[in-house]
Amino acid sequence: MTDHAIVATRPGGPEVLEWAERPAGRPGPGEVRLRQTAVGLNFIDCYFRSGLYPWPSDELIPGGEAAGVVEELGEGVTGFAPGDRVAYTMPNGACRTARVLPAHRLVRLPEGVTDEVAASIMLKGLTAHYLIHSSFRVEAGHHVLVHAAAGGVGQLLGQWLKAKGAITYGTVGGAAKAEMARASGFDHVIDYEATDFAEAVRELTGGRGCDVVYDSVGRTTWRGSLKSLRPRGSFVCFGQSSGPLDEFRFSDLAAGSFTANRPSLFHYIATRDELEARAADLFALVAEGRIAPRIGQTFALKDTAEAHRALEERRTTGATVLLP
Repeated sequence: MTDHAIVATRPGGPEVLEWAERPAGRPGPGEVRLRQTAVGLNFIDCYFRSGLYPWPSDELIPGGEAAGVVEELGEGVTGFAPGDRVAYTMPNGACRTARVLPAHRLVRLPEGVTDEVAASIMLKGLTAHYLIHSSFRVEAGHHVLVHAAAGGVGQLLGQWLKAKGAITYGTVGGAAKAEMARASGFDHVIDYEATDFAEAVRELTGGRGCDVVYDSVGRTTWRGSLKSLRPRGSFVCFGQSSGPLDEFRFSDLAAGSFTANRPSLFHYIATRDELEARAADLFALVAEGRIAPRIGQTFALKDTAEAHRALEERRTTGATVLLP
């Protein structure tokens, strides 16, 4: 079977993505060849495709998370065998039918986690893990605001925060997404199309504000995010789906002696030990049913351009999975 991939040769809109033959090759020392079974879709894929983020080479194969089956081991690889079900997250390169990867970036999948679910949570689930354990350590009783609460990361955060005993506020756009956020465990859901979310948070918290805001939207939300914080609260901006924070100034934090950070997942899974520990926590909660990832839609891998279009037009809910 010929290996194929989704390829872009220039930055641009979804139309630059093409389905093309791209042999994955055989694994070298320390590497593993996978037959991929499911690929996750994330907003960061659109950032790379558009040229907002720099490409690793003149040609881009997007995709940051996937699951598959080990086909062949390179010299010196231990801990894996042909037939093993595995998953990974890396900045790019997942949108292909087969791939060669360093073995140390793979994690084995337990029986209770399907390939499709794994492909939908490696990037999003590990992101949720570091956000609430490392960027800001959420504890029971904390007031937490999450933007895009009906999205892939948002729904996982809602369930995980509920399990931790936090008091949660989620923003969404529209009644349908509000129902999804409620089903994900958010205590209070705010439709930003119908109300000022910062004012709503202030009212719901009795003027106190939140201990932390997790903001993946960026340009259209950051001002309200700061207004939603208690004094000395934390603003965690981990994405910019509405655009970069061009007008944000460091002095804006002085309004409440706020703390701000702009984290990236790959700094939190840089070592093998940290990757395995975070993945083990995530998979255990999924297998126990305490977190139930929701795959809202699937597309054929060759239709990745249409999937990007749907994501950017906010026509998706929950996670999107691409099937080779």
